[in-house]
Parts: sequence; structure tokens; C-alpha cells
Amino acid sequence: MSERHPADGATELIYQIDSYVGEFDARVVAVDHDRGSVVLNHTAFYPGGGGQPCDTGTLRTHDRAWQVTAVRKDGPRVVHILSGDTHPEAGTAVHAELDWDTRYRLMRTHTALHVLCGVVFRDYGAQVTGGNMGPDKARMDFEMESAEFTPERVAEIERHANDEFAAERDVRVAILPRDEAFQIPDLIRTKINLLPPGISEIRTVEIVGLDLQADGGTHVANTREVGGLKVVGTRSKGKSNKRLEIVLTDEGLRTED
Repeated sequence: MSERHPADGATELIYQIDSYVGEFDARVVAVDHDRGSVVLNHTAFYPGGGGQPCDTGTLRTHDRAWQVTAVRKDGPRVVHILSGDTHPEAGTAVHAELDWDTRYRLMRTHTALHVLCGVVFRDYGAQVTGGNMGPDKARMDFEMESAEFTPERVAEIERHANDEFAAERDVRVAILPRDEAFQIPDLIRTKINLLPPGISEIRTVEIVGLDLQADGGTHVANTREVGGLKVVGTRSKGKSNKRLEIVLTDEGLRTED
């Protein structure tokens, strides 16, 4: 990957365009030795947000290596927290590697949650009230009355979600001007609009034929890569707030192009 030069000191976000970049070359543009952190000119490390955890991994030079233990956004920059007592200086060229197995499973999980959201919104008109994910388990909360949240409905949601994975729907990412993005009906699927008013561009994730919403996380390119999901728990979080807890399964998993 050629060296890039982000404007105004901002970190170029590789993951926003291509979630499949698992290693890349970059340059250190800032270092904070007291906090053990560096900023790169561009990064594929996801800094966390929207319920998706940050990536971890490694930065290397020809004679040193540092574990990336956490990643976070700091305004327009992405800060990488490193292990060790010494850190690369500004200007250092590094080779970065993500912990790919964990990252890819989070991509599958995030897409699974969007499918779940799409199915529940399409079939029942219910909005999302919260969600969180890890590599092994995830949850999503919906605005749904207790009378509607029956075991039969939960089983139906699980079945319809798995049908969507088997349908092999493409997943497409676009970055749109804010005014254009907000012309899309039902772009915000959460009960509360979490997009700050100062954001001029909106990143959208579309599961073709099922779901289109604003989102900043990483996803697989086709629902066939998810495999399947199983609902392993349900909870009532209030009169109109119901939770589905899921795990991924490899049933039907296909990763070929």
C-alpha cells in the first residue's frame, strides 16, 4: 500500500472503505511516550464504537515489535495504545498486522446483527434500542411489547435471519454527503439518533434487498460469510424493551468469492 497523506492531521481510515485489510504499511506521525500511544498516517485498526470492540494487533519495524493493546478515536485521529516502555518515534515506518481471526469474527457478528435488525424492522417495524458484540456472543435490544415477544416470534426471527444468510445478499458500503444520506428513508434504525450534527459525511452499510442504515463498523462482503445465528437467550428490559442474545454458527458458512 502506498503512503497516504491525510489532510489536517486526520488519520485516513482504511477500514471504512475496505474491511478486509488485515495488514498494511504506515508511518508514525505522532507519539505520546507518557501514554504509550502512537498515531499513524492511516490505519486499518477499528477504534471501537457502535457496540463493536476495537481491534488489537502488532506494529513492527525491522528490529522491534509492539503489541497494539487498544485503539481509540481522538477527534480526527486514531490513537494506538502500545505495549512496552519504549515506542517508535515520529517518522518511523512500521508494518501493522491485525489480530485477524478476532477481527473477521467481529465482521461476521456485526453483519449478523444488521441482518437481525433488518428482519425485525421489516417484519415487525421495531427499532433498535441498544446492542453490543464480542467475538463469541452479541446482543440486540428492540422496542417491542411483552405481548409480542413470544417464544414463537423469537423462533421466527431466528429462522428468517438464517434465511437471509442463505440468500447470499451482498453488503455494500458508501460514504455520502449528510444531506444526501438523510434523504434515505429509515436511515437511522436506532430509537435515538446517535449521529452528531457536525458530521458532514455519513457512512452507510447496505445489505442489498434487506437493510440500509448509517453505520461506522466493519462488515463482511456477503451474508454467506456469516454462516448462521442461534438465539441463546432472551430478556425483558422493560415493558417495551426486549433483548435477543445470539451466537454465530458455522452452519451454511461459505467464504468463497
